[in-house]
Amino acid sequence: MVSEKQGKAMDLSHHLSDLSRARPISALKGLARYMGKPGLIALAGGMPHPDYFPYADVSANALAADSYSLQTSEPDESVSWFWKLFGNSSKEKIMPIFVPKYAPKASDVNLATALQYGTAQGLVALQDFVKTFSEKVYQPGYSDWTILMSTGNTDGLSRAIQTLCNPGELFITEEWTYPSALASSQPFNIRPVAVEMDGEGMRSDALRTLLTEWDETVRGAKRPHVIYTVPVGQNPSGATMGLDRKKEIYDICVEFDVIIVEDDPYFFLQQGPYEPKDIRSTRPLPTNADEWLSSLKPSYLKVDHQGRVIRLDTFSKTIAPGSRLGWFTCNPLFAERLERQGETTTQAPCGFGQSLVTQLLKSWGQDGYVRWLEGLAVQYKTRRDYIIDCFAEEFHLRRSLGTHGVWKGLEVYDLYAKPPADAAGLEKFDFGSKLISFVPPTSGMFIWMKVSFKDHPSFKEGDEESLEMKLWTELAEAGVLIAPGWMFSATGDNLGADEGHFRISFANANLDVMKKAVGIMGNVFREFFKQ
Repeated sequence: MVSEKQGKAMDLSHHLSDLSRARPISALKGLARYMGKPGLIALAGGMPHPDYFPYADVSANALAADSYSLQTSEPDESVSWFWKLFGNSSKEKIMPIFVPKYAPKASDVNLATALQYGTAQGLVALQDFVKTFSEKVYQPGYSDWTILMSTGNTDGLSRAIQTLCNPGELFITEEWTYPSALASSQPFNIRPVAVEMDGEGMRSDALRTLLTEWDETVRGAKRPHVIYTVPVGQNPSGATMGLDRKKEIYDICVEFDVIIVEDDPYFFLQQGPYEPKDIRSTRPLPTNADEWLSSLKPSYLKVDHQGRVIRLDTFSKTIAPGSRLGWFTCNPLFAERLERQGETTTQAPCGFGQSLVTQLLKSWGQDGYVRWLEGLAVQYKTRRDYIIDCFAEEFHLRRSLGTHGVWKGLEVYDLYAKPPADAAGLEKFDFGSKLISFVPPTSGMFIWMKVSFKDHPSFKEGDEESLEMKLWTELAEAGVLIAPGWMFSATGDNLGADEGHFRISFANANLDVMKKAVGIMGNVFREFFKQ
């Protein structure tokens, strides 16, 4: 919780872009501050009368907060399809939610307000919920932090970049990063500068070296003053950063006056280390909400005592992507500028999404929402464990210690072609060359795989990208679509001699389909390296 000794955010207005400084308050939106005044007769806005909204109410059958067990268990893919096919709802705990057009109290969620033109701040009831939630979970290190609703983290990132960066400037990010971060900044001629990674994500020593040795003449641009980072379940690498590393990076940002844009959609999908099937524990996660929350790697907000972190949260991974709903947590100055941009672009988030999500959250309550999140973490842990189990069955698996790059210091799973069933003792069998490697992620939705091309019959130095695309094409034609590594490179390079990369998601496919996909991948990889 907030300490009485916490200070306020420092003045960071010098970080605002020229575009952000130039944004005025929308003249019409500026009238909104009077709308809650008792007895006010509002004739200023071109707002349709709520009677003419063709929805008398909106209702839904939602899952209860405790729908998913906190007990990890072995999945039974043989029956999961049955329940989906016949829609048997007896397996699910259902609770109804209801949003009327008009409510007895103006503070209650209602369609007359939610579907009307609104401010970019979002529904008041939703703001109140996420403000309380953010204080409890993230514990910002200064007193005057605030929140602002968004239409999700892609919108949030686009607004943050335009609020902080001028065309021609650079921003810092991990060497492997989320492609939409690159795509959203590229049209504005705002380009990334890559920092090397290890098993926790961005390396603090590499960041310090970059900032210390920055040469404007050589680089052709001023030293970057913005970092974009995905610190938990990093997309695509799956790396998760601990508190000590975040403190190191934050202190460097204070020293060099850098703003941190923390994009954290996978924060609540922290699953812990992978355990092989034969030694796996089925112990439950903590049942106490505070105990579970304290087990999560903290946000940068916890160490932010100056207000130099803009945190991006989203309901995309915890409720549904189509809700298009998220929020910023940041200092009041940045929030006000982000709001000015929102009110003339996206305006308010969708009223249907806001009303249904808000009513769901109010029905669950703060503790209920945390319970839902904890159950989700168990579900994604089960999925992660299952797909890795499938790889262990399809390939011969050996473990090694990562010595460099993204996997430095971590246990690496190296996969080789499995010997035939009639092969002699494994200790004498020649497994040939390593086919693929990965580190089991501890958070998120993805496995980041490396493919060693140096032993491919047609390998030539500098030909890694063409081999990566050839292998990707063969996998796609065989019926498995995964993401090629080149699209995640901040520099446009493949970043690794003799190597290709692929990102594999375990988030969406049914378990039986996942197992089939791993089998197809095994066949394609084995045949590819015979060519």
